[in-house]
Amino acid sequence: MPLSPQDRKRLRTIGHHLKAVLQTGDKGLTESFTEELNRRLEDHELVKVRVNAPTRDQRTELVNALCDASGAELIQRIGNIALLYRAAAKPNPKLSNILRAQD
Repeated sequence: MPLSPQDRKRLRTIGHHLKAVLQTGDKGLTESFTEELNRRLEDHELVKVRVNAPTRDQRTELVNALCDASGAELIQRIGNIALLYRAAAKPNPKLSNILRAQD
């Protein structure tokens, strides 16, 4: 289900103060990177990823590939930082950035 503009705005507000938890390397999108991204999304639901690619087009392709591989939705992309969201099946109140922001 696509997010409403109000949901996107709320997620951008929560994600503003987050730091990038993952960074793509020279190898780009590997299986181990995808597994780690899935683990982080399941724990935190909302994560920032730093995408290291030389050109804007390559960054866009890599971010789209990340979203496709993980099932996450791109909330915002500024430069080489992408904010990704995927709702967890059973969110952990101690780890979820969404639940912690509500407190």
